[in-house]
Amino acid sequence: MDRHENTHLDQIHILIVDDEKSIRDSLYEAMILTGYRCSVASNGKEALTILEKESVDVAITDINMPLMDGIELTKIIKKKYDTDVLMMTGFVNDFSYENIIDFGVSDFMQKPIGLKEVIIRLKRVLRERRILKERHQAEEQLRITMEDLRKAMGATIQTLALTVETRDPYTAGHQKRVATLARDIAKEMVLSKNQIDGIRMAGAIHDIGKISVPAEILSKPARLTEIEFQLIKTHSQSGYDILKDIEFPWPIARIVLEHHERMDGSGYPNGLIGKDTLIESKILAVADVVEAIASHRPYRPALGVDKALNVISTESGTLYDTNVVETCLKLFHEKEFNFI
Repeated sequence: MDRHENTHLDQIHILIVDDEKSIRDSLYEAMILTGYRCSVASNGKEALTILEKESVDVAITDINMPLMDGIELTKIIKKKYDTDVLMMTGFVNDFSYENIIDFGVSDFMQKPIGLKEVIIRLKRVLRERRILKERHQAEEQLRITMEDLRKAMGATIQTLALTVETRDPYTAGHQKRVATLARDIAKEMVLSKNQIDGIRMAGAIHDIGKISVPAEILSKPARLTEIEFQLIKTHSQSGYDILKDIEFPWPIARIVLEHHERMDGSGYPNGLIGKDTLIESKILAVADVVEAIASHRPYRPALGVDKALNVISTESGTLYDTNVVETCLKLFHEKEFNFI
């Protein structure tokens, strides 16, 4: 016997709906003797009055009844209430089992039916109802846990982002603006919600590896030497090394590693070509270069959005993914996107 079956039976409410008093009375007595709480109604309208006032776990209803039959009652129950339905009839030849089940009925019984069988079928329905309820509760708890995890991850990522910006004040806000543009490109491309979240999170810390670069190089108000530029280029790999062992629900470490790779293999750190990089990385690459060109840097003034869009248009298909570039251009030209 299921260990849950005899727990708090008096909290389970059964509704008997039948126009024959003898059947109502016998079923009512069987329910009470089994330990359930029970109400009775002689037709569908009476049953709805009870359902409006009280929560009912299972309704056991006849089909042919005056004022409102069992089929109409079932349709209303399944639309408005969290109640299972056991249906019974003495006119079984007038109905097919498949059609009755299609109305949302949990089981279909032919009259005359023994009380023992009614109890057996009722217990099965209640057991399935409990299992379904526990599953829904588990799913809801998992959803809450995942939401809490995402919030915690978000807070961690924001802390990491601030760490980079503290050492590189000239690019303060760069990661946030890149994350916003990358997220909107992903949305416009109709990527999954999980991918969109991952892109936004990766964008917020894509330059985390710059904490390994000397601060004087990051803020140098002049063109970098070749050696200095090579040091800057290590930030993608450094960022990956920092993030690779963190169990994010998104491939953040890989996106950070690949955001300076290019479609033709001319990027860094590994010279990967387009087919070997994630779509998230391709999106972040475009968002990163647009924001970098449009904004002020220690060694030059801001060049503006028009210049940035012209660069990605010219290099579309060579350095940057064509679909991503087209989507980015659409955001600025048609959707009036702008950096805040």
